[in-house]
Amino acid sequence: MDGVAVSCTDVLVVGSGLAGMVAALRLAPRRVTLLTKTEGLPGGSSLWAQGGIAAALGADDTPEAHAADTVEAGAGLTDPALADLLAREGAQRLAAWIDAGLPVDRDAGGRPAVGREAAHSAPRILHAGGDATGRTVVGWLAERVRQAPHITVRTGAVAWELVRARGRVCGLLAFHAGPGDGAGDGEAGDGAVDQGAGWVFHRCGTVLLATGGIGQLYRHSTNPAEATGDGLALAALAGAGLRDLEFVQFHPTALATDTPGRTPLLTEALRGAGALLLDGAGRRFMPAEHPLAELAPRDVVARAIGRRVARGEPVLLDLRAIWAAGGAARFPTVAGICAEAGIDPVRQPVPVAPAAHYHMGGIATDRDGRSDVPGLWACGEVAGTGVHGANRLASNSLLEALVFAERAAAAILAEPVPALPPLPVPAVPALPADAAAAEVLSARARAVMSAGCGLVRDGAGLEAAAAALAGLQREADALPRAGTAGPDGAAGARVRAAAELRSRLIVSRLIVQAALARCESRGAHFRTDWPEPRAVWRRHRTVTLDHPADAGTVAAAEPPELALAGSD
Repeated sequence: MDGVAVSCTDVLVVGSGLAGMVAALRLAPRRVTLLTKTEGLPGGSSLWAQGGIAAALGADDTPEAHAADTVEAGAGLTDPALADLLAREGAQRLAAWIDAGLPVDRDAGGRPAVGREAAHSAPRILHAGGDATGRTVVGWLAERVRQAPHITVRTGAVAWELVRARGRVCGLLAFHAGPGDGAGDGEAGDGAVDQGAGWVFHRCGTVLLATGGIGQLYRHSTNPAEATGDGLALAALAGAGLRDLEFVQFHPTALATDTPGRTPLLTEALRGAGALLLDGAGRRFMPAEHPLAELAPRDVVARAIGRRVARGEPVLLDLRAIWAAGGAARFPTVAGICAEAGIDPVRQPVPVAPAAHYHMGGIATDRDGRSDVPGLWACGEVAGTGVHGANRLASNSLLEALVFAERAAAAILAEPVPALPPLPVPAVPALPADAAAAEVLSARARAVMSAGCGLVRDGAGLEAAAAALAGLQREADALPRAGTAGPDGAAGARVRAAAELRSRLIVSRLIVQAALARCESRGAHFRTDWPEPRAVWRRHRTVTLDHPADAGTVAAAEPPELALAGSD
């Protein structure tokens, strides 16, 4: 029979990528429960990061130069003060983690080795394990999370609803498909919870969302299966403001494939090392597109490739010179991707195409991770700090996750543990009875987003996408409902399918509305019917689920120009 257990903790962290694990570690001595949808640690997109971490640690680099590059890449929407904070604190905090044992690749002199990527004015990209940076770094962090006595990890946990009372978040309802990860001391605070399957109300005064991105809203993405926008949907349903949702970055060089799902990416560091982009005739085309050629900003490179792919023309990444110089050892992850695809980079260029990669938008937060809903915090890709502007600078994502996770943890520790009002245990929701039916609707939603709100957009396509998503929402609402009693595996599959369908539809519809409202092209948001940036749109936009369009932003209206610091 359906029922809800209760578990009490000081802070609930949702997400097991770099941001979630750093925050959880830094929250000691508070009691922390870390929830992750994945079957173990680590999870999220951090695990798959190849390119590295950007930080001004090189002898010929400065945080000021890094901040300037970040502002330039942000296409007019990056607050210079935030960029300075990221670059300055990022170098300091990353250096401290390295001193504490965080693994990084080193040069012949034993110093952290730095490489260069697109739109960076200096070599400042640190790697770990070559192009296995994410896996190496978060694997190291995961081991420390497992050993931390103040952290309890619960894997296979689907976050369903933020619970509020008297204007603040007081916990979260989740479905647990199985036992915890064995981290910490196994205590979840007052009222220890059974580690088996079932619904659990995690009662706490602080919830920190670190759920990652939205890549799986699209048919092709470099993100893992869990990146379905769950944190944004949870926050939106709780009434939180969401910022800059229209800005979705597509990685230029994912492996070209017809199979939907997670698409392997070919790291930007390859182009930094000299890889060239070729058209179907074997000719370079990027020198005619941008003065920086293959090292142009990601949105420029992605659209140049995307135009050719849309015409049915192949685009190839030529690694032959790099591989002839021993590149397979330097880029072992790429070597494995190519081997699995049956491609020998020594003999043939690799076919590539853009794929959804990173979301610059997110839950609107201040520089310490606070949302506008008391008790709700966010860090990492799910947070919309505004530091990335309209187009994230390469390899700034892991740095942002580290910096703002630490800032959020410090700010939470600086406040007393909230006293919670009495409140009833939330009810078990009625879910779609058939997981397969929910998954079919999810697949259709992904196709709609790819066709109408992808790399290149226009008003007609966005309006068609909005109508199609509204129709899918009606179909989802009409699915037969049932409780979750039954075999653990089947119940867990149903809850996850229902939660992810809800997340896809909520977040997809908000992104489409945001893209329709922004009548210009800026950074990663490109509209063929508004192909140039417009001064009146040099502003952030914050929306809510109840108000998806802010005042004066419908169609071609001219919204008032606002200062970036404190816009909205």
